[in-house]
Amino acid sequence: MDLNVIANEIYRHQKSAKEMDKISIRYPSITIEDAYKIQEINMEKELQNSDQFVGWKMGLTSLAKQQSVGVNQPIYGRLLKSMEMSNKKLSMEGLIHPRVEPELAFLMNKRLEGNNITEQEVWEATEGIMPALEIIDSRYKDFSFNLMDVVADNASSARFLISEIMYKPGQLQWEKAKVRMKLNNQVVQEGKGSAVLGNPVRSVVELVKMLHASGLCIEPGMIVLTGAITEAIHVFRGDSIETEFVGLGKMDLTII
Repeated sequence: MDLNVIANEIYRHQKSAKEMDKISIRYPSITIEDAYKIQEINMEKELQNSDQFVGWKMGLTSLAKQQSVGVNQPIYGRLLKSMEMSNKKLSMEGLIHPRVEPELAFLMNKRLEGNNITEQEVWEATEGIMPALEIIDSRYKDFSFNLMDVVADNASSARFLISEIMYKPGQLQWEKAKVRMKLNNQVVQEGKGSAVLGNPVRSVVELVKMLHASGLCIEPGMIVLTGAITEAIHVFRGDSIETEFVGLGKMDLTII
């Protein structure tokens, strides 16, 4: 099993926006370590093409999602500058079957590493917290995958939009932060920060520990998307999304 061959196949589908079969079907012996290596190989391609590595995203941060995939821990992916949206219009170009999730983004101002990181240390290293929308887009047919598939596909990362308003860590009890999402003026999802491992700060704690196992860390200036507060909303061209982060403002998104 050649990880570079598998990585190249996934990379082609990421770039062409064409669905592919799950790699776990053809490579049943693939491990989670292999999958993260594939993710790393493809991110290196992007960096060699002058993209920038700007942070990390967490996935499977709710108990329900972990159970649905048969795991007992979250996963992580890498964020690139090219994924960051500069306006409130999401183009379907380059996407297959995108879905939108509301999240909280942590901006870090200190290096975080090690296996014994605490919530307090994360708070102290947090410059601010911002409402965010992540657009996920699995490259696999029918948005169907197992743990190894999704990790190799960079945790379904596609795009992200971050609010221009930043809040200090102590301004809110983030586990109580409420979110309401409307699709074409109809409320379709509601949730609160506690959906993310009980408190979004724990998502950063888990990320640091997981990165440590691979000799990685969070660097100052990096963004961390902490995980979905509600279920993801499948969107199509012509749709409009209005996300209210109660007390923190609204984020709109138009699909074009």
